[in-house]
Amino acid sequence: MTDTAATRRGPGRPAQISRDQILEAAISSGNLDTLTMRELAARLAVSHGALYRWVKNREELIDLISAVVVERILPADTPDSDSWRSWLARLGWAMHDQFLAVPGYATHLSRPHRHNADAFERLRTAIITTFTTAGAEPDLAEQSYYIFLTSVVGWLAVQDGHPHVGRNAPRFELFLDTLLRGLPAREPGTERR
Repeated sequence: MTDTAATRRGPGRPAQISRDQILEAAISSGNLDTLTMRELAARLAVSHGALYRWVKNREELIDLISAVVVERILPADTPDSDSWRSWLARLGWAMHDQFLAVPGYATHLSRPHRHNADAFERLRTAIITTFTTAGAEPDLAEQSYYIFLTSVVGWLAVQDGHPHVGRNAPRFELFLDTLLRGLPAREPGTERR
């Protein structure tokens, strides 16, 4: 069994901090992408040892944040063949709101690295299931997942890194609508059903 940041607590005195306090301090830090563990411990007014009982490094911190973010963004309902596009639109907007609420998070996700396996597998499974519900074959449903996730995360990372892009700022609703009209993916040269 693996040791997770959400359940670990070392020997000795009871924890001086909680998972929720760590999350709030990290989220309100100003930029998760540049936050150090030393800065996080200082923000929490605890020793490094107290913090390390919960998260040993930045990757565990990102995993902890990802678990909470994925819980927040996944719609509770299951889409059907008539509601799959609106379900994905709600998911896209939840990603927009939650990812941009944590400065640096979308930027971090857009770069190659190890993701929280449990949280992102739940997200992956939900999105692939949605595309199969929409009528996509399993392999194209998975390709549609990659297209959806990398497109949304990439768009959000640009917004995360460049919040002042000028008078004609990119509009998420236009981006998301255009993306969803092109999904699910289909083989080149085949007609849309």
